[in-house]
Amino acid sequence: MTRFIVYPAVLPLFFVLCVGSVFAAEFPGLITREFIYETAEFPSCHASTLVENAEGRIVAAWFGGLDEGDPSVGIWVSTRDAGGRWSAPIEVANGVQYRRPDGTTLRYPCWNPVLVRNSAGVLYLYYKCGPSPRAWWGMLTRSEDGGKSWSQPCRLPEGILGPVRNKPIYLPGGALLCGSSTEHDGWRVHFELTPDDGRSWTLVGPIDAGVERGAIQPTLLPHSDGRIQALCRDQNGQGHILESWSEDQGRSWSALKRLSLPNPNSGIDGVSLADGRFLLVYNHTVRGGKSPQGREMLNLAISPNGSDWQAVAELENSVGGEFSYPAVIQTADGRVHITYTWHRERIRYLVVDPAKLTSLGSADEVWGRSGE
Repeated sequence: MTRFIVYPAVLPLFFVLCVGSVFAAEFPGLITREFIYETAEFPSCHASTLVENAEGRIVAAWFGGLDEGDPSVGIWVSTRDAGGRWSAPIEVANGVQYRRPDGTTLRYPCWNPVLVRNSAGVLYLYYKCGPSPRAWWGMLTRSEDGGKSWSQPCRLPEGILGPVRNKPIYLPGGALLCGSSTEHDGWRVHFELTPDDGRSWTLVGPIDAGVERGAIQPTLLPHSDGRIQALCRDQNGQGHILESWSEDQGRSWSALKRLSLPNPNSGIDGVSLADGRFLLVYNHTVRGGKSPQGREMLNLAISPNGSDWQAVAELENSVGGEFSYPAVIQTADGRVHITYTWHRERIRYLVVDPAKLTSLGSADEVWGRSGE
């Protein structure tokens, strides 16, 4: 009989490896599960985003540095080649402002990159820079070679942040609709439209006057009937995902209402699939009790209408862990690509065939109405 001896010094690593192998389980439709990188120049990372470039390659970005909010935090990018290999992360933007007369440098942290590709194949990378989410501003850089090189970043107009965390969508007329939000005067959701890839902007909102419910970081789900659904992060860690609807291409929005799905005050992301269904990646938890931050379980759910959500898979589940801030897209070949923060140490990447996803039943019934 084989005996295993676990020494105290390696117990935490042994626990993490065991938990990862148990709870990062296979599920129907899963094609790939891997890390974008194993080692990097920065110890901490968060808030990934991804896009398919004109060559059909996946480009991912995130912020990385000493720790969230530290001036060392910049925006890093990696590209997956045809053989499935990720390039080494490179820093494409930082928060350096200027060098002082005494030789020191004023530098602010960077936050929440968002990638998007226009019809001409140009990649745009929106991100935020500033001392905190209450005092940051919007920045923009672009790549005309699929993510290999990037332009000198420029600052967006005063009061415009661009997409604050989740990917924007192009409307039928060609305008880019961005879900955005602010935190300096309560948590308020608003929207920003640009008809010319960031040269001019129109601001819509904030919706609900931002008073009744604190919400940020909307993810946009266009529906086949022309309506657009926005699902938002809820400031109340004991609350629910909040939704708003637009029937005029993002120029006006309904009051925020809650879905049945819980939200522990953590980022979510969704995508409208080519087959008419909707896919959502989120933490089906609340804060408190067994779930202090509510980010130890990351879930995948699917819906025929954006309102009734079926459980598909637990992507992660580890007590004390953090799996958060997902990003999800569908590429031209029909596959779904997902990234998310793994313990603030690495970015995990999944590829899924949505045609093979199997419903496990109502998300609230499978995972609990309160997320417990």
